[in-house]
Amino acid sequence: QVQLVESGGGLVQPGGSLRLSCAASGRIFGIDDMNWYRQAPGKQRELVATITGGGSTSYADSVKGRFTISRDNAKNTVYLQMYSLRPEDTGVYYCNVFRYPTTWGQGTQVTVSS
Repeated sequence: QVQLVESGGGLVQPGGSLRLSCAASGRIFGIDDMNWYRQAPGKQRELVATITGGGSTSYADSVKGRFTISRDNAKNTVYLQMYSLRPEDTGVYYCNVFRYPTTWGQGTQVTVSS
């Protein structure tokens, strides 16, 4: 199994930046594809960004050009750098391992508000 711990969320003004981290432990390898999801109040969880074991990345249209996903395999950590944040980016952010689709961490709250 795998355990996931997200961190780095907080309250930020529109236009601001945050860097989220996801520390993974357990049966996880550098070849695993990793995802960041978010869930806004009253909405379904949505996929925000993916990074493959080979380092390829993909993004939801709503965050393309503003968010960057990266990984440090030596630390089993995935990051989500977020720039130009908007109120609609508010939500709880979760990381996820593609190979363990039902395993989630506690998430980290991101609130974008003036």
